[in-house]
Amino acid sequence: MKTKLSPIVAGTMNWGIWDKKLSTSEMDHLMHICIENKITTFDHADIYGDYTTEADFGKAFKQSNIDRNKIQLISKCGIQHIKGRDNKIKHYDYSKEYIVWSVENSLKNLQTDYLDVLLLHRPSPLMQADEIAEAVAKLQEEGKIIDFGLSNFTPSQTELIRQKTAVSFNQIQFSATHFEPMLDGSLDYMQLHNIRPMSWNPLGTVFREDSEQTRRLKKLLAQLVEKYHLGSDSILLAWILSHPANVIPVAGTVNIARIQALMKAVEMDLDPLDWFAIWTESMGAKVP
Repeated sequence: MKTKLSPIVAGTMNWGIWDKKLSTSEMDHLMHICIENKITTFDHADIYGDYTTEADFGKAFKQSNIDRNKIQLISKCGIQHIKGRDNKIKHYDYSKEYIVWSVENSLKNLQTDYLDVLLLHRPSPLMQADEIAEAVAKLQEEGKIIDFGLSNFTPSQTELIRQKTAVSFNQIQFSATHFEPMLDGSLDYMQLHNIRPMSWNPLGTVFREDSEQTRRLKKLLAQLVEKYHLGSDSILLAWILSHPANVIPVAGTVNIARIQALMKAVEMDLDPLDWFAIWTESMGAKVP
């Protein structure tokens, strides 16, 4: 692992036409806000915005005059959507030719010479580990990617790829409401093999769903907000950051006030009893 990412990563999935529809100037401004708040890593995937968000970001990046050496860019490839491309059916493609082409296309769209990290977006039953390793070696030799990793891969799927090429990251779903990775061996495996986890949707469903689970958590979080004088989102991120696997949350917010508050989670010292209280309320039961 050669790449050092910021403790919290800015997720760009919602920046483009899939959600916020930010203009070039708005993206430019948001990038500066992130950097001012020590969030220097930006997480992309080729499919975001039906293959448009990388190019929109690239225009903003060019306009921003931000030093490329001061930021880190992550992108993912492998999912072939119907929208945005002439595909008859959604599928995965991890052929050597496609991986190389996809990275070169992302570089063109992002208006950069290299990716700090390339991730395979989701595992495919048809993926050939040897072919993937050849693509990674070629891209690294040409300086087009620095580090390589995976996204949404199980330990056994990761081991299949790791036998052929070094895996530095795995971006998975992990939050207080989706805590299975710390029970099913995923985070244990990553610690054993020096693979850095990233967490997408790190706030889980707390602010998205009204369920018995989220109501229990909100009641507890209201007490913890009073105790720590921090927002609920910072406390939920601190819960993730407390795990010994050194998980990096990928935060998708475009709200400037929330971005400014994100790094407070990094500095927060969450009491282990409060950590277990959050897990307990999420489960709706005492710890095993």
